[in-house]
Amino acid sequence: MAHTLPCQRVDSPVNLHLLLLASIAASPAALWLLRRAPSAAPLLAAIPLLLFAAFCSFVPSVLAGNPIETVVDWLPSAGVALAFRVDGWSLLFSLLITGIGSFIFLYASRYLRGDADLPRFFAFLTLFMAAMLGAVLADDLVVLLVFWEATSLASFLLIGYRPEDAAARRSAQQGLLITTAGGLCLLAGAILLGSAAGTFRISQIVADAAQVAAHPNAPVVIVLVALGAFAKSAQVPLHAWLPNAMVAPTPVSAFLHSATMVKLGVYLLARLNPVYGESPVWVGLLSCAGLATVITGAVLALRQTDLKRVLAYSTIVSLGTLVALIALPHGAAAAAVAVFLIVHALYKAALFMVAGIVDHETGTRDTSRLGGLARCMPITAAIALASALSMAGLPPFAGFVAKELLYEASLHSAGSWLPAALALLGNAVMVAVGCVVAVRVFWGPPKGVHPPAHDPPWPMWLGPAVLAVAGVVLGVAPALAGELVGAAALAIAGRSVDVDLKLWHGITPPLALSALTLALGVLVYSQWDRLHRWLAGHSAIERLGPDLGYDRGLRLLQRLAAWQTNRVQTRSLRDYVGRTLAVFALAVLATLVAQGGWAWPGWPQAWTLHAALPFLLVLAAWTVLRAHDFMRGIVAAGLVGFALALVFLFHGAPDLAFTQFSVEAVAVVVLLAIVGRMRFRGPDARPASQRKRDAAIALAVGAMGSALLLSVLATPFDDRLSAFFREASVPLAQGRNLVNVIIVDFRALDTLGEITVLALAAMAAAAVIAGAARRTPRVEEGAQ
Repeated sequence: MAHTLPCQRVDSPVNLHLLLLASIAASPAALWLLRRAPSAAPLLAAIPLLLFAAFCSFVPSVLAGNPIETVVDWLPSAGVALAFRVDGWSLLFSLLITGIGSFIFLYASRYLRGDADLPRFFAFLTLFMAAMLGAVLADDLVVLLVFWEATSLASFLLIGYRPEDAAARRSAQQGLLITTAGGLCLLAGAILLGSAAGTFRISQIVADAAQVAAHPNAPVVIVLVALGAFAKSAQVPLHAWLPNAMVAPTPVSAFLHSATMVKLGVYLLARLNPVYGESPVWVGLLSCAGLATVITGAVLALRQTDLKRVLAYSTIVSLGTLVALIALPHGAAAAAVAVFLIVHALYKAALFMVAGIVDHETGTRDTSRLGGLARCMPITAAIALASALSMAGLPPFAGFVAKELLYEASLHSAGSWLPAALALLGNAVMVAVGCVVAVRVFWGPPKGVHPPAHDPPWPMWLGPAVLAVAGVVLGVAPALAGELVGAAALAIAGRSVDVDLKLWHGITPPLALSALTLALGVLVYSQWDRLHRWLAGHSAIERLGPDLGYDRGLRLLQRLAAWQTNRVQTRSLRDYVGRTLAVFALAVLATLVAQGGWAWPGWPQAWTLHAALPFLLVLAAWTVLRAHDFMRGIVAAGLVGFALALVFLFHGAPDLAFTQFSVEAVAVVVLLAIVGRMRFRGPDARPASQRKRDAAIALAVGAMGSALLLSVLATPFDDRLSAFFREASVPLAQGRNLVNVIIVDFRALDTLGEITVLALAAMAAAAVIAGAARRTPRVEEGAQ
């Protein structure tokens, strides 16, 4: 069937803002409910289930080619709106998040039953789901970034759910730092992309794809966006956080891998593919990263014995495959991305929950200690077998349909054999992993090193069973998802896409590659132990890997911070103030010179001051510098303030002059009162070198201020603001004194803030003086 570009947009029958608000509000609601009734945990599965039903109501409109959107202005001056949009791509993700989420919520209610922190867990899990929904529904880059970072924060809380565990703390920190660093790159890319497009609305950026792609900043935007997406979707070399996140409870692992968190990067890359899909930088970057990730994930999966870590590395293989598929120009690649996304979510969520069941019932996830569990866990064994066969891509399972599309897209990649060869390698490892999870654990020889096990209660096996059955149904009748896949492929490719989903296409090259994949996968499985021992014996893989590099980077950062602290934190207020002023002065002077802002006013403008005032100011400043103790310095500094007040007085601002007189008088009196009570009566003890340094800083600050003021004087005066205040003072503020009107009406909050600051300063001074006065009698009595 052919899918064409959408022709119109319609308003949502269910407001998307309210839908997202409800999902966010469900987090504190879950916390409140479970603190009062922990046994109500299974009822929380209704939250994602109701959201799933709401998104199902959007299906007819979206499949008819009418995206649904709601928009509310957020920051109009910056062009940012709370815009949310449902098209084929975002609808597919939303259905996976809420549909699979329903089963994971039910599974977690039994898996963690009796846990003291169950309310906190479900609050975090619900927040995680809401953040994922917001990210895939956002039609504004800024809004997407907000939810993007919210997923990182929520995953940090879930991965570190056991804070007493050092491994959980490290893994949570690692995931947060890597994904947040990628988010900063994405932030820079989004700003450049929005500037190039003239809007932050993603749908408008896609609509103006040709113009945006032709912008000179396009290569920089591509690199920054790709870095953000690679960090989130665990592309090499930013993949280490994903396997380490397996320390989280199994429901978190299942949600993390199957739904959206690790696929947010894939989502964003596919969303922007219509814009940059023809750029050589885009194609080269995504192809190289994706194919390198497939190889790395396949090799590292063979080194693992922990069920969850084996599945985690197989997810890395899948993520690399998806990224590489996005880079392929053929329309079949877009359809393959959508189908592979669905199939992977189904079998990976089921297999992770199976791994959790095995761990829950036997107390171990080590494949070298597990075997023969099918006799005591028949239901779990059947679920694992169906999911593993879909993962291996055997007919009549949905994985076979996805693998056929994958090979078809790879064979159309401009005649290159490399994508197809690496896809063959990745799928072969998938076959081997499926055999390990299903055949070795459940149908292999019994190991007898674990306690008697049995199938778990129905809340734990119902979800994976439904997902496994769904994999069979979509394999036998893939056309059931044809229209949804077509709508998603349309958004990925940005053009009409022909989608023909069948279980049998005849004797074709993709079928031959599927047969070769099965044979190679069985071969890898037969040599699994030998390959595992050989790869595990190569310590260079870990020594040179990014995980150890992350630890070294953190230690280097700590040493750098310690060195910087020792250099900067001298414990001297004089040093802090001096360095701050020096940096400020040099920055302003450098900016004036670099930007051509330096200007010299004409002589009439420069000498409009009364001749005596500049010399009085200079003389007062020199007196401050020559003062040998603090008492004289304070008095001399007061002379500078009084001279400045004369400048205000002679230039028609008597109220400002009187204010300056008052402030200086009070300041001198208060400072003298304070200094008189403290040990600042002796001469200045600074060495000559420090005096010279301080003098240089003072000269730099003075030169900066003089240059800045002279440049301002050389600029023609703009009286538009003065004219506004003159015209608006009477009709808007009913006052003719412009200064009073500005201070009291137009700058009321600013004035209130200044009064507050002055009041706090006065109270602090009063407290200091009162404290010194209370201590003085006790000193005298002790002396007597």
